[in-house]
Amino acid sequence: MTSHDIKLEVCVDSIRSAFAAVAGGASRIELCSALSEGGLTPSVGTLKTLKESIALPVYCMLRPRRGTDFVYSDEEMCAVLTDMDLLRQNGADGFVFGSLNPDRTINVDQCRHVMLQSEGLPVTFHRAFDLTDQKRMQENVQLLRELGFKRLLSSGFRPSAAEGLDNLAQLIAKHHRDFIVMPGAGIKVSNLEEILTVSRCMEFHASAMDTAGEDYVAPTTQMECDVTMGKQDIDPYYGTNANVVRKMVTIASAMSCR
Repeated sequence: MTSHDIKLEVCVDSIRSAFAAVAGGASRIELCSALSEGGLTPSVGTLKTLKESIALPVYCMLRPRRGTDFVYSDEEMCAVLTDMDLLRQNGADGFVFGSLNPDRTINVDQCRHVMLQSEGLPVTFHRAFDLTDQKRMQENVQLLRELGFKRLLSSGFRPSAAEGLDNLAQLIAKHHRDFIVMPGAGIKVSNLEEILTVSRCMEFHASAMDTAGEDYVAPTTQMECDVTMGKQDIDPYYGTNANVVRKMVTIASAMSCR
């Protein structure tokens, strides 16, 4: 890969989806559990199995529970750091984390603990950033850089990267020389070229599920069952689609040559 290649990070919550990401040509995997909840800390068993099977770098999510506050108690941070140790010992190539104070500022102390515990592995600050003060976005990126984060995953303070494209473009224009700002959320085959063109990003993040393809057709059949394990069971399970990954990689490769 040259320094100009645009890299795709695929977020997955299953071994099957990770294999699909590899087959489609992804550059990196973000490993989570429960993407239906926005992505939680994955199991050590899933990570260990993947590291024995694939060569791609695997970054592990550090998020102990669902919720959009990203305000963690001391006990929750203890769990995060314990998970971090176990995941690192079992082959994690990097981590994804974000922590805020009740006033939606970045929790510097908790971030410092995570950076220290990373033992030099790269750490991405996730979309908790999109809950911070948009007026201070440039200062907050500088803060993350000073804390030691290598990249930021953001939708530009909007529900999707396509909607937050102007903010993403501003962040990337200012910080691209020394920090990676990676657009993510709602990226599909149909909107990828515009996102890459406007943002001028060097990396982007997508789940590349069946629903992100141009030819997606909703399933009409589902296993009949009177018992559910949770509210999400009423919906079909969508995983990463290797063909969608491949299409995104093809678009990104073409854009890299321009």
